[in-house]
Amino acid sequence: MDLGLQNKVALVAGASKGLGKAVALGLAREGARVAIFSRDQPRIEAAAKDIRDATGAQVLAIAADVTRAEDVARAVDETIQRFSAIHILITNTGGPPSGAFLSLTDEQWQNAANLTLMSAVRLSRAVVPHMQKQKWGRIIHMGSYSVKHPIDNLMLSNSIRAAVVGLGKTQAFEFAKDGILVNSVLPGWTITERVDEILTSRAQKNHTDIDAEQAAVIQSIPLGRLGKPEELASVVVFLASERASFVTGVALLVDGGETRTPF
Repeated sequence: MDLGLQNKVALVAGASKGLGKAVALGLAREGARVAIFSRDQPRIEAAAKDIRDATGAQVLAIAADVTRAEDVARAVDETIQRFSAIHILITNTGGPPSGAFLSLTDEQWQNAANLTLMSAVRLSRAVVPHMQKQKWGRIIHMGSYSVKHPIDNLMLSNSIRAAVVGLGKTQAFEFAKDGILVNSVLPGWTITERVDEILTSRAQKNHTDIDAEQAAVIQSIPLGRLGKPEELASVVVFLASERASFVTGVALLVDGGETRTPF
């Protein structure tokens, strides 16, 4: 199937590793030109090299921090300067710290909102005018299945990622007239460093080990395993494509069937 992504320009946040890098690689495989950024300059440059070597695509690596408004603006500006357009925006960040409700301070809540919600707001605000001019765009917010299936001890993520889904749903209504489609993707337990961190934290709390904690998670997944980053990436690439031209305002679970709610 031709996804219609040849020579489209994608800006992918948080792409030095994990799901962000997998998505950038998936887009590049379909012929998109990709700008990727994270705050870790050596790692984002290494990720860009990996993607170039694997696909032959044009890849721009940018060292920028999604929590800094000036860095977000610069990442968008550098992408426009290099490729003259942005057709696809993937908002993505690492997760905020774990913690139960009564253990969290105002500062932690504010930092988590800046990381998770405001990064999506600022990136969208910077990119949408370019998409409006070209009358074509895709915004995909990377979230977590925790907005529908809250995860123990992840109060910040469970709460603030839900706000990003609300942002995307409302953007979908507002920008449909401009040919801009906005969706959210909600991955479940997927093989990433972030999941390793969560399982390690659980093992320490429960006096077990990471293998035991992973086995407990897998028991709740009908498909009987963790997801692979490339499986999540394939869903995102489809939503970014011409083939998803009548899909907007969706929050799509990619969790191996774990979430029980029908909605």
